[in-house]
Amino acid sequence: MAQRPRDGRIQVVEVPEPRPRPGWVLVRNRHSVISAGTERAKVEMGEKSLLQKARARPDLVYKAVSRARTEGIRSTAAAAREQLGALAAIGYSSAGVVESVGAGVEGVAPGSRVACGGGGWANHAEVVSVPRNLITPVPEGVGLDEAAYATIGAIALQGFRRAGAVVGDDVGVIGLGLVGQLAAQLASAAGCRVQGIDVDPQAAELARRGGAAGFVREEEGLVERVRAATRGRGLDSVLVCAASASSDPVNLAVELCRDSGCIVVVGDVPIEPSRAAMYEKELDLRLARSYGPGRYDPAYEEGGRDYPVGQVRWTEQRNMQAFVDLLAGGKLDVGALTTYRFPVERASDAYDAVSGRTDERAFGVLIDYPAEASSPAPVAQVRARARPGSVPRVGLIGTGSFAKRHLLPALAAGAAELAAVASERGLSAADVGERLGVDRVAASAEELVADSSLDAVVIATRHDSHARLVAAALHEGKAVFVEKPLALDWEQLEEVEAALAHSRGPLMVGFNRRFAPLVERLAEELGGARGAFTARVNAGPLPETHWLHDPAQGGGRLIGEGCHFVDLLGHLAAAPAITVHAVAVPNAARGLECSDELVASLQYANGSVASLVYSGAGDGRMPKERFEVFADGLSASLEDFRRLELFRGGARKVVKARQDKGHRAGVDQFLAVVAGKQDAQSPEAYLDSMRATLALADSLRSGLPVSLS
Repeated sequence: MAQRPRDGRIQVVEVPEPRPRPGWVLVRNRHSVISAGTERAKVEMGEKSLLQKARARPDLVYKAVSRARTEGIRSTAAAAREQLGALAAIGYSSAGVVESVGAGVEGVAPGSRVACGGGGWANHAEVVSVPRNLITPVPEGVGLDEAAYATIGAIALQGFRRAGAVVGDDVGVIGLGLVGQLAAQLASAAGCRVQGIDVDPQAAELARRGGAAGFVREEEGLVERVRAATRGRGLDSVLVCAASASSDPVNLAVELCRDSGCIVVVGDVPIEPSRAAMYEKELDLRLARSYGPGRYDPAYEEGGRDYPVGQVRWTEQRNMQAFVDLLAGGKLDVGALTTYRFPVERASDAYDAVSGRTDERAFGVLIDYPAEASSPAPVAQVRARARPGSVPRVGLIGTGSFAKRHLLPALAAGAAELAAVASERGLSAADVGERLGVDRVAASAEELVADSSLDAVVIATRHDSHARLVAAALHEGKAVFVEKPLALDWEQLEEVEAALAHSRGPLMVGFNRRFAPLVERLAEELGGARGAFTARVNAGPLPETHWLHDPAQGGGRLIGEGCHFVDLLGHLAAAPAITVHAVAVPNAARGLECSDELVASLQYANGSVASLVYSGAGDGRMPKERFEVFADGLSASLEDFRRLELFRGGARKVVKARQDKGHRAGVDQFLAVVAGKQDAQSPEAYLDSMRATLALADSLRSGLPVSLS
């Protein structure tokens, strides 16, 4: 099941089954649960007009404006259209039977029954690939339809834990949707007296049937009745599980709490309590972050790095475990919360239910899947329009935002036939295939590489797979275009070099800046003269948890991103680097080699020298990239690929252009080579750039210059 954010439309899409990988588990879902709060909000956002979307998410508008300042309105608008038009997987709470396990996974085996969690992983789909820290075995006696609630239950449980409630406490739950109902049941199971409050009498009645006292928000004397139920003290803690644009839920929680009580915000509500009221009661205000500790930490969720139980007792996974254990003990009744059940083929009906388009309010909505595969075909296929003439057949591996913005337009322009596409998440590949009329959506990158009908492959995956896929494609005799970087370490680079030695397929790396029109003009003015070159890159910060900071996956910003500028400097110098040196501002969290504040110097074989200042600590309003050249009577500066200033013989010339970083020209050149319209260039310049980049990383670690002679 997928949603297109542009219009909120829900559709069922046939996609290739995911492949098992180390640390992950392949699960055939039997059931998944639609969260009537979270997922309804996504649908409602999608149904809004563009103006309404902007009003609802001013933070995204600000990001778009900031991006437009640096990349231009046209580029920003294209990126926004792509994001709104792309299909997105939905769902995050499911249960099923393990089909296969990746290397390093313990505790489950094929045939094990498991509950699965995580947006982007435990989707509404027949088969899902889930990281090992987001699955938990389902005990005997617990139905998979019950276990499918585990992730949503973990949200409620984490909110309860944040309250620190103990046996005998008076606990309030404001907002009795699915999460609120589960929170009320959990608090009751823990020996607390629960007061549930909702604007809907039906929700209050459902809470009463689950063992809580249920109140309607608008009923007369609500505050007095709750106070009377707590022997005049007020509530020890309140879980705000409502989803509302109003600040009333939090303000009501303040009113109902006793002195020194605790408020935990679980739902999506404004947090605007009266300071005076909070001060008078000396209240604690806390937030609960989704399923528990580990959420939003890629090392935990995707990397499988667990937290020691002595330091973090209740992680995401352990909260899920506790929830299914309570189900096994008969302490919870999720069956009473299941309002609707639909087979996956009726997905749109399921979302009509959670969107309020049915007579009865939806709490839990289950999606049921067949026990066996619905189709033996491992790939989704869409027939392409026949293309006349002999044009190269190209396969694309990786369909992320960069590929969609920069590579697909060039590939779809007619110089080649985009004949196959593959991605780690098959939905994205299937979406691209449908929109562009691609012959085949492959089940894996390896399958696409082995396709003998393809002349070339374009690799736009995350960095850690580049070298492996390049080597495999070269061994198959294919032409290869790979996004930067070519490799993350010397061993990977040697693997590529070995493949090149035995391959007839040309290799091109996506160092697009060397193909930018203003760079070509600058190189023409230089005429190969040796000189001094500088590059200053105001890259801007990335979140600490961004995959690019991960040495194993992204390589850090020097290798993963800085290689662009090392390549451009080498291109302008027209010679390989022979000595490099780099120093960086220390970063305690990432280490020197992954610092994003560094200064590098390079000396080239022809005597030219260059310096690179790369920083992720600056203000994004400053232009991002500036290059300066001093050689043979020429002084020049290039700013953000929009403005080139040339000084020679006392004269000044300014060349202005729409920002063009050379993406299209680079791909066009590659396709011309594959089509036999242009001779292939030696990949040695790309190898030189990667050698210099890896040597700079070595220099960062050692603090010493590194010779490449």
